[in-house]
Amino acid sequence: MSLEPLFNAPLAIQIHVLAVVPAAILGAYLLAWPKGTPRHRLLGKFWMALMVMTALSSFFIHRINLAYGFSPIHLLSVMVLVGSWRAILAARRHDIRTHLRVVSGMYFGGIVVAGLATLLPGRLMNAVAFSGNGWVGLAVLGLVAAATVGTIRFRPRRSRAA
Repeated sequence: MSLEPLFNAPLAIQIHVLAVVPAAILGAYLLAWPKGTPRHRLLGKFWMALMVMTALSSFFIHRINLAYGFSPIHLLSVMVLVGSWRAILAARRHDIRTHLRVVSGMYFGGIVVAGLATLLPGRLMNAVAFSGNGWVGLAVLGLVAAATVGTIRFRPRRSRAA
């Protein structure tokens, strides 16, 4: 694993990674631990801000240029921005089922699936994860996969704390 390719990447990519990495970790925590607590609400606001920053920064990344500098991955960014708005409105209406569905979709589609796509050969994060000592990259990928599976399988009850 080597961070050198990331340090040499354009600023938009660096900002994107600096937003999405904590969003991935915080999102797993939020999905795995009790909902409805003051901590959940506070950390959820930070997570939502990170997701919006991730989506907005992606519009300045044009590595895959299919149509005027944009690619199908930018549709995912639009979906994250719309999903953020929908999740906030649902939470304010106390529509927890919709809120959970939207944020779960944002996490698994916007972070897990898109994140795995960045590990494909020829992509920047593949160079970061698998350059140098490839075993480190595989270990990191294994930890991410284990955390994701653990988050999916672990369905805690909603806390009654206000």
